[in-house]
Amino acid sequence: MYQRILVATDGSELSSKAVDSAIALAGLLKAELFALKVVQRYARSYFEGSMPIDRKEFARIESAWVAAGQKIIDGVVATGMMCELAVHGLVVQSDLVAETLIATAKKHGCDLIVMASHGRKGVSRLLLGSETQHVLTHSQVPVLVLR
Repeated sequence: MYQRILVATDGSELSSKAVDSAIALAGLLKAELFALKVVQRYARSYFEGSMPIDRKEFARIESAWVAAGQKIIDGVVATGMMCELAVHGLVVQSDLVAETLIATAKKHGCDLIVMASHGRKGVSRLLLGSETQHVLTHSQVPVLVLR
């Protein structure tokens, strides 16, 4: 059935449940697992009255975010390996989270994307957007959404 599964995580409790489900599914199917954390870039726009930040500070902050993302992915890889899975950890820096998920699935030949949905509605969904909705509507491969 599925031979290469991509699971997206942001380190939250909800996405941890998606990771656990993806690991269990990959174990049942003897599938390869790709764990992905998309790290967004530091916003570089300046608002009136804000203090400009030096480029070195941008780099330091983004580096810290990537390191935190790598720690999350290392945990997923370790858990998958304890379950005797072939697990690949990926940390990608991008502002386009949904597009990065879709592109990564395509790049690695994944035939299923597993991710969580926070289930936001109304104004919070409008303001925060829905990466899950974007992946669902634009992905060429099946998407398993967990809540």
